[in-house]
Amino acid sequence: MTKALVVLAFIGLCLGACNAGKDKPAKKKQYKYYCIMHPEIGADKPGICSKCGMQLVERDTIK
Repeated sequence: MTKALVVLAFIGLCLGACNAGKDKPAKKKQYKYYCIMHPEIGADKPGICSKCGMQLVERDTIK
């Protein structure tokens, strides 16, 4: 009985590990304005970076 539980637990762990990481990554929002020092910081209108205080610059193109 104990061996059967160990085997079932092992199979469950293996199946769980095989499916890990297959989720699609979340698509990051492309802002019209961004910080050149911190590209993850952005806004849809001109402003100031919340991390360093630099002026946000306009992107050339939005994909």
